[in-house]
Amino acid sequence: MDKNIIASMIDHAVLKPDAADLDVERECAIARKYKVASICVKPSHVEYAAKLLKDSTVKVSTVIGFPHGTTTTRCKVAEAQEAIENGASELDMVLNIGKLLSRDFDYVEKDIRSVVDEAHCKGAIVKVILETALLNDEMKVAACKISDKCGADYVKTSTGFNGRGADLKDITLMKSSVSDKVGIKASGGIKNFEQAVAFAKAGCTRLGTSSTIDIVGEGVESIDKDSNY
Repeated sequence: MDKNIIASMIDHAVLKPDAADLDVERECAIARKYKVASICVKPSHVEYAAKLLKDSTVKVSTVIGFPHGTTTTRCKVAEAQEAIENGASELDMVLNIGKLLSRDFDYVEKDIRSVVDEAHCKGAIVKVILETALLNDEMKVAACKISDKCGADYVKTSTGFNGRGADLKDITLMKSSVSDKVGIKASGGIKNFEQAVAFAKAGCTRLGTSSTIDIVGEGVESIDKDSNY
């Protein structure tokens, strides 16, 4: 698999609490150089990133209800509105994990649908973050099916800030739990090209990582279709 294909799947993450304006400038330059799908920045950096990348093919994405998903639905919708106004075209939303584990599926559905509807009416897409490290398989399946029902564009494994990140077994389960119209995004712990290829071959079309240079940087070789990866 060619490294340019992998690069085109990457959502380059700049989400650490101490990421400053200069960090965003540097990471936007990396995102532009490698032609990644998007750069995922904190909500307060959306406007700045959009300005830096206005003449590039790189989209600006941001996080909603991050990292725990516990803000109210009204707050998430307000976050979504402002992010889109500031230049984000993709939103990675954390579902309400506690409500899911409480089996309050009506709440979870309303929460996701409210953000999805707000985003879609403004031309943005939504990736729903499950935080798979905190869920058993039953809850992962439930989260995927609710996300699909609400019209989410992607389901995503993890924030990368709470327990383990992406796992290939979770990708298989998630892929089997949504319709073909829903994409799969792996995020958290993807550090090298071999891992990225493995997740792509498992069915992911987006990869969340801050290790873009390590994955697709100069000197990284392609892995052909006959590889074990």
